[in-house]
Amino acid sequence: MAVAQQAATIQRQRSRRIPLTWTLRIGLAGMALIVLTAVFAPLICRYSPTVIDPTAGLQGPSAQHWFGTDDLGRDIFARVVYGARIDLQIGVIGVAIPFVLGTVIGLISGFFGGWVDTIVGRVIDVVMAFPFFVLAIAIVAMLGPGLRSLYIAIALVSWVTYARIVRGEVLSVRERPFVLAATGLGYTRLRILARHVLPNVLSAAIIFSMSDFMLDILVGASLGFFGLGVRPPTAEWGLMISEGNNFIITDPWLVFFPGLAIVLVGFFMSLVGDGVADRLRRVDDR
Repeated sequence: MAVAQQAATIQRQRSRRIPLTWTLRIGLAGMALIVLTAVFAPLICRYSPTVIDPTAGLQGPSAQHWFGTDDLGRDIFARVVYGARIDLQIGVIGVAIPFVLGTVIGLISGFFGGWVDTIVGRVIDVVMAFPFFVLAIAIVAMLGPGLRSLYIAIALVSWVTYARIVRGEVLSVRERPFVLAATGLGYTRLRILARHVLPNVLSAAIIFSMSDFMLDILVGASLGFFGLGVRPPTAEWGLMISEGNNFIITDPWLVFFPGLAIVLVGFFMSLVGDGVADRLRRVDDR
C-alpha cells in the first residue's frame, strides 16, 4: 500500500514539473473561448436565435448581422453561438456516459476474466462489426428524433471502445508487482480495482475521449442534417447546414459559418488531445 501510494505521489510530482506544450495551450485556450462564448451567449448576441423577421430574410454579413440572416430572417451569428450550447452538450454527455460505462465494464472484464470476459468480448465484437455512424443512425431512427434518442444511441455504441481500451490496460496492469502485493496483503478486489488498477489504466481512455468528443459532435450534426437530431427551431450546427443547403450557391454564409464552427471545435480538440497524449507520454518516460 505504501509503495503504491509513494509511486503515485512521485508520478504526480513529475507531471507538475512538465510544462504545458504550446499545442496544449492553444487547444485549451481555443476550447475555453468557445465554451465561454456559449455560456455567455445572451450577453454576446443582440438577437434571439429563434425569432423570425420576414423583412430581414437572406441578408449577407454586415455590421447589423455579422454572419448574415437565413431565409426566415433569423440572425446566423446568434444561431451559431447558441448552437454551440447544444453541440458542446452533445460532446460532453456523449463522452461521459460511454466513458463511465465502458470503464467499469472493461475493469470488471479484464480483472476477473473467465466467463465474464468471454461474454463482454463477444458483445464488443458484435457491436464493433457495424460502422459507428450507421448503427447510431439506425438506433435514433428506431427511437425517434431528439437529444434523448441521440444520447441513448451514442451510449449503446460508444461504450465498447472504452471497454476494449480499459480491458487491454487492465490485463497488463493486474500482473504488476504492486497489484500482486495488494492481493497478497488480503485487500478486497473492489479496493484493488479502485485504488491500484483504475488510476493506472485511465490514461488511454482519457486520450481517446478527446477524439470521441469530436466524433459525438459530428454524429449530432449528421443526425441534425438528416432531420433525426435536434428539432427546429432549436439552433444546432448540423440542422443549420441542412436548412441552408438549398441556398448554398446563392447564400453560402448559411452553411459556411456553422460548418466553420464544427471545424474550429475539431481543430482545437485535436490540439488538446495531442497535447494531453504528449504530456502523459513524458510522465511515463520519466
